Amino acid sequence: MVSVSFYLMSTDKRLIKKAQRGEVEAFGTLYDEYLTPIYSFVLLRVRHKSDAEDITQQVFLSAWKNIERYELRDNIPFSSWLYRIARNAVIDHYRTQREHVDIESLSEQLSADVPEPAQILDDTFQLQEVKRALNALGADEQDVLIMRFINELSSKEVADVLDKSEGAVRVVQHRALKKLKRELD
Repeated sequence: MVSVSFYLMSTDKRLIKKAQRGEVEAFGTLYDEYLTPIYSFVLLRVRHKSDAEDITQQVFLSAWKNIERYELRDNIPFSSWLYRIARNAVIDHYRTQREHVDIESLSEQLSADVPEPAQILDDTFQLQEVKRALNALGADEQDVLIMRFINELSSKEVADVLDKSEGAVRVVQHRALKKLKRELD
């Protein structure tokens, strides 16, 4: 029986080779497949939806521009390369970020349905606690937790993205979970 991951990797390899030859449709298929997980990763690392959308588009634009230099390697999925680009784009975003008011997100927030005040307070408190606890973690710890538990990547995939061993990723994950628990208690 052929595993699903083997099938996906072989399908990705065919698409990557076509994209490297300049076939836009092949890259479009890769884009459609990986857009949601990359966007989710970026959104959890930045403050605003519009920033996450912009950064995600930069990730795929960079991937398209550099697809010819991408090296197909066994057991290393294409997604690892995309996550690495995304992680670097988020780092660049914070290096150059200036506080500004995003009119689009402000108008979205103002036009949204307003829930009950008690629910707002409870949700806000819980969200602030989780954000505070996550912000107490280092960047690598945040990345590992997001990739492992939100994006559901394997330890190997996270190791590829972070250019670390699987053992190192498991250690970072263990320490991050302990810190997160301590912060939330």
